Amino acid sequence: MAVFTLGQATAQALGAVAGRQPPRRPSPGLGARSGGPHRTGAPVLRDSIEAGTFETLFFTVPAKGETDTLLRIARRTLDAGRQLRREARAGDRILSAAERRIILLTAAAVRVYEEILTLARLNKGRVFPSYDYLSKATSLGRATIARALHILEDIGFLVRQRRFKRVEAEGPGPRYRQTSNVYRPTLPQRVLAYLPRWMRPAPTPDDVVQQQADRIDDTAAMLSGLSCRDLATVTVGGQLGKMLAKLGAGVDRIERESQIQSQPLQS
Repeated sequence: MAVFTLGQATAQALGAVAGRQPPRRPSPGLGARSGGPHRTGAPVLRDSIEAGTFETLFFTVPAKGETDTLLRIARRTLDAGRQLRREARAGDRILSAAERRIILLTAAAVRVYEEILTLARLNKGRVFPSYDYLSKATSLGRATIARALHILEDIGFLVRQRRFKRVEAEGPGPRYRQTSNVYRPTLPQRVLAYLPRWMRPAPTPDDVVQQQADRIDDTAAMLSGLSCRDLATVTVGGQLGKMLAKLGAGVDRIERESQIQSQPLQS
């Protein structure tokens, strides 16, 4: 009788969730390698996650004034990137890896970031606009929107996650369709050195740091005393949490049986 650890049970659960994702082959119209019909009828992009299974953990509600601060930092970073570009062209500066990312920031990318920050402020952090919505709101083309999102994500101003959803269709087998991405604005640490001192976040006081460390230790001690089932229920939500809780219950049962039967089992 094998005994599973919680890590192994979690890996099995994540494998089961990954198994719910559709195949990554393109449709015949986009050049399917096999030449056969695509089982979903439409391609689903790589690394997509099913909509409705993770958003609760992904979205965060911005603090008061946080979106305005992020927008000011993005605009300052745009100015810093232009200055770095001028110095590099004049031969006065050799750009670092972080600086080579910063100089790619464009006014269009900052405009797209402004719209995402507006949505985050109005919708309590729930941001999932389509490309068409962003194009209409910013008066920019879809190609410019896609390029701007890539730049923002590469610098660290944005976290993006692709999604797909199930749709009903005739015939056997599941059907999937790509839906809008979800976005979370963030503050990239690599740009702080190029901001004025008054715009940089204030250092955390030592007593607050110690309180945070104590809280982490207390939480770790509390979690270490939980069963696998309770640990999955407390730390993970949604469908994944239910799946892990079910696996955790099985692990707990096996551990109880192994404690009752202290002698090793013969194969």
